[in-house]
Amino acid sequence: MPNMSNKKNPMPSQEPEVRAHNFKEVATGYSEAAALDEAMRCLNCKHMPCVSGCPVNIHIPEFIEKVREGDFEGAYQIISKTSSLPAVCGRVCPQETQCEAKCVRGIKGEPVGIGRLERFVADWHNAHSNEAPKCEPSNGHKVAVVGSGPSGLTCAGDLAKKGYKVTVFEALHTAGGVLVYGIPEFRLPKDIVKKEVENLKAMGVDVETNIVIGKTLTVDELFENGYEAVFIGSGAGLPNFMNIPGESLKGVYSANEFLTRSNLMKAYIDSPVTPISKGGKVAVVGGGNVAMDAARTALRLGAEKVYIIYRRSMEELPARREEVEHAIEEGIEFKLLNNPIEILGYHNPDDRRDPKNGCVTGIKCIRMELGEPDERGRRRPVPVEGSEFVLDVDTVVISIGTSPNPLIKTTTEGLEVNKHGGIIVEENTGATTREGVYAGGDAVTGAATVISAMGAGKVAAKAIDEHLSK
Repeated sequence: MPNMSNKKNPMPSQEPEVRAHNFKEVATGYSEAAALDEAMRCLNCKHMPCVSGCPVNIHIPEFIEKVREGDFEGAYQIISKTSSLPAVCGRVCPQETQCEAKCVRGIKGEPVGIGRLERFVADWHNAHSNEAPKCEPSNGHKVAVVGSGPSGLTCAGDLAKKGYKVTVFEALHTAGGVLVYGIPEFRLPKDIVKKEVENLKAMGVDVETNIVIGKTLTVDELFENGYEAVFIGSGAGLPNFMNIPGESLKGVYSANEFLTRSNLMKAYIDSPVTPISKGGKVAVVGGGNVAMDAARTALRLGAEKVYIIYRRSMEELPARREEVEHAIEEGIEFKLLNNPIEILGYHNPDDRRDPKNGCVTGIKCIRMELGEPDERGRRRPVPVEGSEFVLDVDTVVISIGTSPNPLIKTTTEGLEVNKHGGIIVEENTGATTREGVYAGGDAVTGAATVISAMGAGKVAAKAIDEHLSK
């Protein structure tokens, strides 16, 4: 019997007062019974509108039908035909604006919990299957992939399935890109990313870490070393700042640095080699998913109070609703319609050895009101004259976006970028202005979603295959 409930099966999770003090995953996942019940809500629509909302075109009704039959491994195999990272996507993709936004059940109620079912299927497979993916026979071609984030891993996986010898070059010491350095453990456990990378290695993909393309090796040298095509998926790791007074004070971080230190450099341990501020009061500037991650990480590191400062209202907040709700439940305070204008610090000119010299003591903000829409249709925030106030904080994390690092562009002849530093590509192929070089993900678009980066990796892999198969 179909389940005609207008509500999704709820996602079990840790209680807010417990999870706010640990780095364990917040959502604990569906049981088999909940997954079966949720799968029964799918109407198996003939025209499959949900698939059109998925950037990697997962055959959603087909995998849900397998769940309904209790064939969880069969469901996983369907997902993995088009997605190289199912356990990741089931956790961090904004399904509510993509596949679930197209779900017919969402017209008169809540859509089917597609993301929750994808997560369940991937976790079931990882818990019950010991069979490694097979390595396809070589087709004799070599491809280099720059960056081991979602676009790079997807491109590598799709090419490996076609017999290409793929090498992924990663600048950091751990593969996974933003999946490991940017997304906290409580949202995406590192073991899950590690498992996905190991699956790619089993398919024949080589992963070389601590290699900075543009510094250790150039794109030209990759071609000289026998690679016939190069995919650039190096992300957008260059943080933006507000250019306000006080941003150079001790205790001011970009969200990139703050999260990388916590995620990869173990700043959360008692005696970290690369510490970040712990305890005290923390202000996070910005309203996206990264800002939510930074604020919730600060709380788990022991902050007594965490503020999110955002210049627009809750309606314009770009972060996923689920992440915002979790942050509110955990006690993070939102200072909406406010904008920082200066970061304040302690300074003792008489004693340079004073350890408090140059440290953050507060952040000065001005209240905002929403005016006329800007070029993107969002109402432009306008300062309210005479409304300045100061928040007493010890740490400030700036999370207002990132840009692609210019290193590869400046060391690669013939590679053109736009005014924002994004690599210019053909929309349907990912081909750049340099012959044999393709690009996708945040290196092209600037900071965007994991699944959109994966979609770009798939597009480029298809184009590379067509290019080298001529």
